[in-house]
Amino acid sequence: MGRPNHLEQVRKRVKAAEAGSVFIPSDFFDIAEAVKVNTCLNRLVESGELHRMMRGVFTKPRYSELLHANVPPSPDKIAKAIARNYGWTIIPCGDTALNMQGISTQVPVVWIYVSDGPYKSYDASGVMLKFKHTDNKNEIIEVSYQTALIIQALKALGKDNITKKDIRVLSKRLTDDEKKQMLVESKRITAWVYEYIKQICAEDSQKANF
Repeated sequence: MGRPNHLEQVRKRVKAAEAGSVFIPSDFFDIAEAVKVNTCLNRLVESGELHRMMRGVFTKPRYSELLHANVPPSPDKIAKAIARNYGWTIIPCGDTALNMQGISTQVPVVWIYVSDGPYKSYDASGVMLKFKHTDNKNEIIEVSYQTALIIQALKALGKDNITKKDIRVLSKRLTDDEKKQMLVESKRITAWVYEYIKQICAEDSQKANF
């Protein structure tokens, strides 16, 4: 039996992924040990098949026909790769959450996340990411991602600034099953946030047009 070609196995996985995908070394640890994986990733960077965003974070180049150049991956994909690398649970917060939920069209200058990990900031090839530690684990760990994102969007808006339009926008992004799940999951969160969640879940998705 011949020796396994780790480089080709790593290359095959990268080729199968969509352009703009973000990888960390542990994504390939089923193929080979860390030292060999890092060697393979370095080879793919040298060949142009991968781009190193920052130490330990790589992306498959994504070419834009409009711009006639490679464009960076979604900042959210980079943030999730960093979180995956360290075993953190993260949820977009502040303006990042509002943008991702369609309440704000303004693209954040810094993408901010709450996390069960430490306070950290990163510059990933010009993409600024900030992770803020939270002790409110029941708002990020004991709920689904969608519920956690809604919670952070409501907190970003603030108790006295949430409008009927905001409620409709958030409601339209949820299926009936997601609403049922969110009502159950969010019972232990801050009282005023839960009151707005009940309004979101009571909104008729079929009539939530504006």
